[in-house]
Amino acid sequence: MNEKWKILIVEDEADTAYILGLLLKKNNFEIKIAKNGQEALEVIDEFMPRVVIADWNMPVMNGLELCERMKSSDKYKLIYFIILTARSTLQDRVKGLDVGADDFLLKPIENQELLARIRTGIRIHNLQNELRKIEHSKALIEMATTIGHKINNPLSSLVISLDNIKAELGNSELTKNISDDYKIIEESIKKIQILAKDLTHLQQPELIQYAENKNMLNLPDSD
Repeated sequence: MNEKWKILIVEDEADTAYILGLLLKKNNFEIKIAKNGQEALEVIDEFMPRVVIADWNMPVMNGLELCERMKSSDKYKLIYFIILTARSTLQDRVKGLDVGADDFLLKPIENQELLARIRTGIRIHNLQNELRKIEHSKALIEMATTIGHKINNPLSSLVISLDNIKAELGNSELTKNISDDYKIIEESIKKIQILAKDLTHLQQPELIQYAENKNMLNLPDSD
């Protein structure tokens, strides 16, 4: 793989964490290790892994509690979450699924199975992100189209009214006095018409930075 996918290992047993880390590094993953759920939450923002592998039983905050916290957050809920556990009962699995765990692996872990589950998790994570981008683009297009139509309605009334005013004034002295203002209004209307057209015909929305922490739609310059 060209890109090193990030994996967060959450494990309080140092030997187990070391062995898992060694296996994943050998298979070209970038890893970070946390000793419990609380420590994982402290590093996850900066690291932003594709997959979290967490032991069920840990002090401070166990794997199930960490999973529940992450899956309740819009920011982290798409991260694929694998729970490592020695618990094999159906009741335990149902409990894990109820809080949003994506997968379970029973200890002792078989290396190739773990790698296969991680690759599956990465594929699912990437697919979910692509779907989210598609939905986001669709929402932007619908919003732009709506705004474009909303602009067009009063703009049409403005154009008709301005033409009526021009016809009423004819070649009077007042018309000569306001001719420059009238030209500015006409040019402004043309720019708004172009903007409305660009919004209603938007196909591939692209965002650019407008100000700190703010983005705007990248539309053709109508100036």
